Amino acid sequence: MYSPVTRLLTVLDLLQSRPSITAAQLAERLEVNGRSARRYIAMLQDLGVPVEAERGRYGGYRLRPGYKLPPLMWTEEEALAVTLGLRAAQQLGLARTLPTVESALAKVERVLPTALRERVQAVQEMVVLDVGEAASSAQTEHVALLSMAAYRSLRTTMLYQAKAGEQTERLFDCYGLVYHEGSWYAVGYCHLRQSLRVFRLDRMQQVQLLEERFTRPPHFDCLTYAVQSFLMMPSRWLVEVVLETTPDQLDRRAVPPTFASLEEVEGGLLLRAYDDDLEHVARFLVHLGCPFRVVQPPELLDALQQLAEALMRSVEQARAKD
Repeated sequence: MYSPVTRLLTVLDLLQSRPSITAAQLAERLEVNGRSARRYIAMLQDLGVPVEAERGRYGGYRLRPGYKLPPLMWTEEEALAVTLGLRAAQQLGLARTLPTVESALAKVERVLPTALRERVQAVQEMVVLDVGEAASSAQTEHVALLSMAAYRSLRTTMLYQAKAGEQTERLFDCYGLVYHEGSWYAVGYCHLRQSLRVFRLDRMQQVQLLEERFTRPPHFDCLTYAVQSFLMMPSRWLVEVVLETTPDQLDRRAVPPTFASLEEVEGGLLLRAYDDDLEHVARFLVHLGCPFRVVQPPELLDALQQLAEALMRSVEQARAKD
């Protein structure tokens, strides 16, 4: 549960789906004490929802017999937004089980007029979201737990396996989560390294929530920090190339901020990137489709020449077949 509003809607859903429910059952479902559960019942009653209390040993709460909530009234844009959101959650692996998302989509369809229902079904069946490989069940659990840790500002411990294979136990203050280019990342303060860090969720072996709280820096942007961290990761080669073009002529989407930075200089744009593979850089530069001048490293010129020779051989072979 993330907020009082979420809990309140959960209480309403439980009352509609069961003949009755006790305060103890509500408290367990909401992860609160009995007093708080009764307070949510009182909030619904204040809103005009006829919740009746059944006294006695087996008593509880129920909606007044015959009472039906009015159907949800959504605009077409709202219905499509909900449908796309559920589809994205399904493909990202955020839903713990497939029937969870399927049942939610079914509920959306049930409350819609026929004409709007057909449009939503068209989006559901015909729209494909390329969000990469769905997260594993372990990553999904980490997303849920670390989101709660960040929301409540609760410290965590985790067993983390680095790329080289080394495992370390870390005390971690999670500021937020980022899904970027097919992977989940947690951003926050690592007490082991005594600095801000970005951790991949698929390398977390264990995560545990603690009762100790931390203070999150105000206005901290997790996505911006993660992207900048990716850009500055050291690699074998530091590449600097001047693209002989202007910001207006270059499609910025062709230069991912996680791969390279761009700076206006005399004669064009200075592209700066780190990479372990100069062949990859050579193909990337050719794909941009604009003239460029290599500043460093000189080995990039050899990679470009090899690529050019390979392309010429392909052209000659194609002509020979004709």
